[in-house]
Amino acid sequence: MITAVVGANWGDEGKGKITDFLATKSDIVVRFQGGSNAGHTIINNYGKFTLHQLPSGVFCQNITNVIGNGVALSVENLEKELKMLEESGIPKPNLLISDRTQIVMPYHKLFDIYEEERLFSKKFGSTKSGIAPFYSDKFAKIGIQVGQLFGDEQNLRERVENALSIKNVILKYLYNKPELNVDDILAKLIHYKKVLEPFVTDTFKFMHDAVQCGKNILLEGQLGALKDTDFGIYPMVTSSNTIAGYGCVGAGVPPYEIKEIITVVKAYSSAVGAGEFVSEIFGKEADELRSKGGDCGEYGATTGRPRRMGWLDLVASRYGCRVQGATSIAFTVLDALGYLDEIKICTGYEIDGKITQNFPASYKLKDAKPVYTILPGWKCDISGVRKYEDLPKECKEYIEFAEKYIGIPIKIISNGPSRDNIIYR
Repeated sequence: MITAVVGANWGDEGKGKITDFLATKSDIVVRFQGGSNAGHTIINNYGKFTLHQLPSGVFCQNITNVIGNGVALSVENLEKELKMLEESGIPKPNLLISDRTQIVMPYHKLFDIYEEERLFSKKFGSTKSGIAPFYSDKFAKIGIQVGQLFGDEQNLRERVENALSIKNVILKYLYNKPELNVDDILAKLIHYKKVLEPFVTDTFKFMHDAVQCGKNILLEGQLGALKDTDFGIYPMVTSSNTIAGYGCVGAGVPPYEIKEIITVVKAYSSAVGAGEFVSEIFGKEADELRSKGGDCGEYGATTGRPRRMGWLDLVASRYGCRVQGATSIAFTVLDALGYLDEIKICTGYEIDGKITQNFPASYKLKDAKPVYTILPGWKCDISGVRKYEDLPKECKEYIEFAEKYIGIPIKIISNGPSRDNIIYR
């Protein structure tokens, strides 16, 4: 069976922990989209780790971890993460990388930085990981696939020369930056080849055979539905498709084989980067929630930037779950709210004087105002609770209110950062 773990909102929902937990019951874990612009934080018996490229199953030695063809592969970050695991005493993971995966080139990060500089006050809040330039090149057909590193050297040189003939014009006349040298780029690619060689294979065949054999496969998504290129808060989105359905493309599996879609919803809202955020809060109210949230506060796993904070937005969450095709919900970081006397939940948007419970296209979001329902808090620490019936009455009411509004069963509740802080319903 194939299960997907994806986000309902802006990312930062706690997918890493849920994937790490579910990986123990899986044969294969696949990263199927996105790149190193978002990290999954995992706390287990080995310690605390943030993964940007490696699948979250690397801590289980009986699992095959796959980086699929839909991923934006930063070889530098992959190399750092493999070294981090080794230095932490973690056995070498069983890792496969698709020969069809495309590479984040050194100049992609440069272009990301230069474009944000050019946009200045209108910038997207990019993590400057090279993701937008990467996907631009992929669809312009001037990207470099992993497999091409192991093919004809002259063909590889010609592809780099062709890419730089375009890049250098932009660098010179738009950004007023130094031009790039073909030999310098090729030298980088030679190093990439050495790093990747032990892992590269035809993962499409591997995944096909795994499906035929009935293996348990876990698809690990990055970011969330509101950052999707098509269904998110465009243009303040990522440059990949963050939807579970893209797993059939990015991992190379039949769409009808994805049987379960666990969509992660955080018990409050947080976001890194620019874009509309209707239930956002500010000042001391935001600072206090930020300090209580996450595993050590709400800060970007990739950038370290303080995350924007807000109350649980059920309008956005229901929309995100519907976009993902959720079959169940994992409700995370519930323990962070134990300090509150009462808790606001966004249950509607006021737009042009009218209240709606439907999440609109992004051009209508700018003027949307939150409509809140207020529930009583539970005023205690719930991190030690392991059974749903042992949760405070007010806490269960909060969960069940969200579940009824979204219309999807909440089956997993995360009430702490560690792998064992999990409640099943």
